[in-house]
Amino acid sequence: MNTRVAIIGAGYAGLAAAVELTRAGLDVVVFESSRVMGGRARVVEKDGLRLDNGQHILLGAYTETLRLLRFLGVKPRSLLSMPFVLHAPGRLTLRAASLPAPLHLAVGLLRSRELGWADRLAMLRLIRFLKKTDWKLGDDYPVSELLTRTRQTPLLREVVWDQLCVAALNTPPDEASAQVFANVLRDSVGASAPASEMLIPRVDLTELLPVQAAVFLGMNGAVIHTATPIRSIRQLDGRFFLDGDPGENSHFSHVIVATAPYHASRLLEGFGELRQLRAQIDALEHEPITTIYLGYDEDIRLPEPMLQPGSPVVQWLFDRQQFTGERNVFAAVISASGPHSELSREELVLQTHRALTGLFPHRSIRAPAWSQVITEKRATFACRPGISRPLTRTPNNGIFLAGDYVSSPYPATLESAVRSGNNAARHILRSLPAGQV
Repeated sequence: MNTRVAIIGAGYAGLAAAVELTRAGLDVVVFESSRVMGGRARVVEKDGLRLDNGQHILLGAYTETLRLLRFLGVKPRSLLSMPFVLHAPGRLTLRAASLPAPLHLAVGLLRSRELGWADRLAMLRLIRFLKKTDWKLGDDYPVSELLTRTRQTPLLREVVWDQLCVAALNTPPDEASAQVFANVLRDSVGASAPASEMLIPRVDLTELLPVQAAVFLGMNGAVIHTATPIRSIRQLDGRFFLDGDPGENSHFSHVIVATAPYHASRLLEGFGELRQLRAQIDALEHEPITTIYLGYDEDIRLPEPMLQPGSPVVQWLFDRQQFTGERNVFAAVISASGPHSELSREELVLQTHRALTGLFPHRSIRAPAWSQVITEKRATFACRPGISRPLTRTPNNGIFLAGDYVSSPYPATLESAVRSGNNAARHILRSLPAGQV
């Protein structure tokens, strides 16, 4: 039977797999239930506005994502690159220097005027502790316990570590995996200065990768069906058939399920050998991310493209004019669950407006001209200690998983999604007889 691969899901994971397999010369068909590609990192149209369904940033450590973007010809100017910086006005500014590791962080600590010597030594103590263990903690435990063990100061905990934990793992520090957090620190602030760089997309998330991937796939013989939900998968005589496939009687040698985990479990329910895998997927719990967009009729500019506004609700505030050119448009991000989950849309908008105006105490700023609230209720899995994440390979030799929830040293990020797609593709390629590709 000819090698023909179905990929269910045109998010970053599914498209990464499709590009990898198409490059190798395989016949690839991608199915996406939405009209817009990108999965949980896509543009949405609401009330006449085109907005990302979440404000994402990339890191220089996202090697596989950046490699894929370069291969697809995405121009470097599509990303705003800046050194690692944490800016909480009136409380802390920590900016890594453009120097080799570990000097980039050490010099940044020395330059920070708000940090006392107790803070500087505490931060170095945490990094040294992790390096001494080769970034491996043995038994996993919550991030909050790691911070207590390494005697982090209240300022560092509140403005640095807690904020980075929630931003990276989308899980509160009292519940988040210290080992996964250590992995993130290892490959970002604990690595080279370029690895710790922050990269903010200047274009919408669908334009950044999915559209470019679709162009490559279309020019090289792959097929993408959007607005085509796949309802189930069945296997007959070693071939796979998809319920919802518009191709009459088409069949496939392999299937990559690259959907969100709660959709993947449903697609796999017809396979008895995957019962335990489905239970593993179903056991994953999820955390939300809310993004609040505000547009103003007056000129407002933040001192940094992104900062912590010091709000009890809003964790990060982005000045989109500084990277997308959208004048006087701001995005506020609230990660993970918490008391804010009970707030109405109107209250979230009010809290965000207060967070922004609080940065300008001597200026009167009118209410926003427009606002939009986008909540992904199951944005990521809850990244807790000892979490059991499924493998790319499944007990069925023809079915593979891809997605940011699949086993990885990283939390649910764009990099995890791309790596999982690449891994699924490479498993298929390695399984083929010599000369079949």
